[in-house]
Amino acid sequence: MTRHILSDARALTGRSLRHILRSPDTIITTAVTPIALLLLFVFVLGGAIRTGSDQSYVAYMLPGILLITVASGIAYTAYRLFLDLQGGIFERFQSMPIARSSVLWAHVLTSLVANVVSVAIVTGVAFAMGFRTGASFGAWLAVAGILILFTLALTWLAVIAGLSAKTVDGASAFSYPLIFLPFVSSAFVPTTSMPGPVAWFAEYQPVTSIVDTIRALFAGTPVGASIWIALAWLVGILVVAYAAAIVVYRKRIG
Repeated sequence: MTRHILSDARALTGRSLRHILRSPDTIITTAVTPIALLLLFVFVLGGAIRTGSDQSYVAYMLPGILLITVASGIAYTAYRLFLDLQGGIFERFQSMPIARSSVLWAHVLTSLVANVVSVAIVTGVAFAMGFRTGASFGAWLAVAGILILFTLALTWLAVIAGLSAKTVDGASAFSYPLIFLPFVSSAFVPTTSMPGPVAWFAEYQPVTSIVDTIRALFAGTPVGASIWIALAWLVGILVVAYAAAIVVYRKRIG
């Protein structure tokens, strides 16, 4: 059974990836906004921002920019899923000997591949802008693992949106709050510089612990408790989003 699901998911993922290869503007569009934010904050606003850190500002803000890159990219997952539903692809798949969950996993794995490419592009631009890191190979693997978990958690949220939406705009609009969330965190300025209630929210929302963990890994400094808080948030969101997506899928498809 497991082998059947894996083979079906692999075949359907190949189908979704071919669609992206035919229109690579999806990945380019996803990377444009984070790159524009990098340029704006580093070269226009960065000189006026005090972080209290010895890091360059591009190094300080890069973790938040990477999260924004992923949050921008998952909107396309909800969009593609909604189009498949409207086009009747799911009904056709139901008449074929295909594992039902493999259809969703194909969209999730496609999202993961597309977002990895977008994150790599944005990271490359950051290096061109002066980003430098003494992170070890193990630290880079830890950063990659955190970003993959983040992508999977948000992608399953996108699956719920794609299955529940009534319009194309509704399918992709859910990502807007997720893109905004890093701005109310430690991604761009320390939370201590914010007014009381905003600082409290910024300190305890999930993005801050994720950003702080990635920043520490890049800097080669101790991550402390941030990594465990970040992992708890990511795994918790992933489990809940996956379970909710399966329930919505069964109700929608029958």
